[in-house]
Amino acid sequence: MIKRIKHSLEHLIDKSSQNKTSIAEENLLDDFAFTQYQNSKWNEISMGNPDEVSRNIYEDIQLRIGKKKTFNPYLKYMAAASILFLVGLGFFFKPSLPSEKQLSFKTSSIPKSIKLSDGSKIYLAANSSFQYPEKFEGDERKVSLLKGNAFFEIAKDKKHPFIIASGEIKTRVVGTSFHIQLSKSKCEVIVVTGKVKVTSKGQSVDLVPNEEALFHSQKLTKQLADTSFLVNWYATDVTLNQTTLKHVIAILQYKYGVSFQYDNEHVLATPLTVFIKKDASLENVLEQINYITNLKFKVYGEIVKVN
Repeated sequence: MIKRIKHSLEHLIDKSSQNKTSIAEENLLDDFAFTQYQNSKWNEISMGNPDEVSRNIYEDIQLRIGKKKTFNPYLKYMAAASILFLVGLGFFFKPSLPSEKQLSFKTSSIPKSIKLSDGSKIYLAANSSFQYPEKFEGDERKVSLLKGNAFFEIAKDKKHPFIIASGEIKTRVVGTSFHIQLSKSKCEVIVVTGKVKVTSKGQSVDLVPNEEALFHSQKLTKQLADTSFLVNWYATDVTLNQTTLKHVIAILQYKYGVSFQYDNEHVLATPLTVFIKKDASLENVLEQINYITNLKFKVYGEIVKVN
């Protein structure tokens, strides 16, 4: 049965490439592709962004068969789904990739850390989510920061680069340490040690210690990093001497995965010295700031209001 289906598809695809198919045959190919799209499953970790991959496949098909590009909303997905199905039937040869069992690591109100199979250590901020393989296979070590912020201490392995997907950017390293801070509007990569390469949408920047990559409004730029972030404050006690509330809030937002709301921006200039223990809860830190400044902080889930 598989051979019969394969033979029929080859015949129709060959006719379509020569513009010899009837309307009914083209409809048959489209119906087949749409059915495969509906039933297909996509693994973004191993296969990339589905929109980009399917669009590239569709555009390549259009160029090959010489037809006018008419972007029906479903066609780009049909192309990707049908190609995946044809690969499964053996139309195209592709070496089998090792199957990596994917695990999830999430935090609630307290930062936590995890050690990966290669010895790398990930410090995940509060209210964050991270995905990684149970054991690394293949030529690259691939993981994903799905939500929130993290500090990475990557085990050195020149033969197997470490790649982190976070939103619309990819960070490639061999062995180094750095922060990645992911929000709905932007993503930041701040290097503490070693060298890091950050890419997105055809853009690329190389970073060394004390440098930061910022992806915002579809643009990737490089700038100097705030010195406060040149330490792993997830795993280290931190003293912020004679600083401002604005500076302290920046650290708390990344460490605890919260956002601050305030009616009067002048409070951000309030001077203070704060000691933040590595395992302190957000509430304990806010109590300390309350005592020093007489400001009132109220926590509502992932939002902190300043009165």
